[in-house]
Amino acid sequence: MKLRKKHRLRKKDVEKLSKMLNDTFGKEIFTGDEIMDQADAEGNTVLSINNEVLGLIINDKPFLTLKGLLKYKPEKKYVTVDKGAVKFVCNGADIMVPGVVDADSSVKKNDLVWIRDEKHKKPLAVGVALMNAEE
Repeated sequence: MKLRKKHRLRKKDVEKLSKMLNDTFGKEIFTGDEIMDQADAEGNTVLSINNEVLGLIINDKPFLTLKGLLKYKPEKKYVTVDKGAVKFVCNGADIMVPGVVDADSSVKKNDLVWIRDEKHKKPLAVGVALMNAEE
């Protein structure tokens, strides 16, 4: 992935993004003291910490990339799918309700979520919730 228009974020912007991520995942992901860069990558805005792309901006909200999810292991904003859906999710398919076996109770419609497999609880994809967790 080639990064373009890379620039260093100011401390107050890093603190703001860190707070938003920490609030989203319910645990301290970043302290706000990290050196964070923002760049464009293939039409997406990404956040790199110590030259490692660990975050991205979707709909003006920061979220972790798959690499960031693997590194920080958050416990919120997840949707768990059964093993039959894994192959399709990895190929970019939408998730249908029968494939969902569990979801974080705090997930609301239009929230950014990460999709994980049922067996290993490893992240497969990042997406947008089309309904509340209760539904």
